[in-house]
Amino acid sequence: MSKLHLAIAAVAASLAIAVPAKAQSSDITIGISISTTGPAAALGVPERNALEFVPKEIGGVPLKLIVLDDGGDPSIATTNARRFVSESKADIMVGSSIVPSSVAMSAVANEAGVPHFSLSPMPFTPARVKWSVDMPQPVEIVGKVMYDHMKAHGVKTIGYVGYSDSYGDLWFNDLKAQTSAMGMSIVDDERFARPDTSITGQALKLIAANPDAILIGAAGTGAGMPQSELRDRGYKGLIYQTHGAASSDFIRIAGKSAEGVLMAAGPVMYPEGQPDTAQTKKPGLELNTAYEAKYGANSRSQFAGHAYDVFEVLKRVVPVALKTAKPGTPEFRDAIRQALMSEKEIAATQGVYNYTEKDRNGVDDRSRILLTVKDGKYVPAK
Repeated sequence: MSKLHLAIAAVAASLAIAVPAKAQSSDITIGISISTTGPAAALGVPERNALEFVPKEIGGVPLKLIVLDDGGDPSIATTNARRFVSESKADIMVGSSIVPSSVAMSAVANEAGVPHFSLSPMPFTPARVKWSVDMPQPVEIVGKVMYDHMKAHGVKTIGYVGYSDSYGDLWFNDLKAQTSAMGMSIVDDERFARPDTSITGQALKLIAANPDAILIGAAGTGAGMPQSELRDRGYKGLIYQTHGAASSDFIRIAGKSAEGVLMAAGPVMYPEGQPDTAQTKKPGLELNTAYEAKYGANSRSQFAGHAYDVFEVLKRVVPVALKTAKPGTPEFRDAIRQALMSEKEIAATQGVYNYTEKDRNGVDDRSRILLTVKDGKYVPAK
């Protein structure tokens, strides 16, 4: 082989590695990394279950779902995302169940130029904003419904206990920013790791600080532990939980201590109480009817809604993208990204999405409600 041919071969090989694009495909490949095992399984399992009720095709094109478990480990989520890009040549990526793993996937998606739907409320930076959007409600929108409730009920002092990771930081920072402007003060900030099996020390410190209310910044079954510790050790004040805890599993884990909790949630947790004019009511009822028919009464979940809503959004944007490009091409991936910005008022179970280049969450006050637990069931809070 001549030196010229060798040089051409070397360039071709380097391009094949640098640009893992595939030829035009007859289906749309969607790589999904979620936490179906590990500490975040209470989030990932309902997300996986919800995939049973999503469409098999959109715009006449079959959907090929590749679902991998990352166990709540950001390094595994990164590996999964790279596999979606290099091996599966995914058109779209979805995941993950927790913030650190979603951030890891977003980094890969933005590096490779693949549309990415996060299933946890991750923070956005300039490096991760072009190709990623969020499905969960942002903390500032969900937080406001809790802080307004606090103020209406005379809360002056607040205690906080949350994860010692980016999810815990998101909530503490929002709590501090919004409540200080409302005349409330934070008297204690406690943290714990997701794998911890006890937070007795943190609970005792919070009780000693004697705040009027406590916000728990945790998710899944991990949110039940501080709820139980605080009530079992005699805390009588108001306890608020974020939408990361909104599921029937929380009530199961927390037991009697769940009674009276103030739970921020997406509208999917109680579509029956929405007016008929609410755009979130119909999709919420459809998902919950199908989900509870298979998994039992009151098995509905905030997290199932997030996964399901990815496909409610795709039902709107994929047909638009197909007008200009074919699946399996960089042009199709870019067309998906652009359609996410151009399509408006996309109704889903958890909100009405209006993404923009600056707003990667795309939802407003229609995306959150406040519930409480009465007699072991979620009901609207007063």
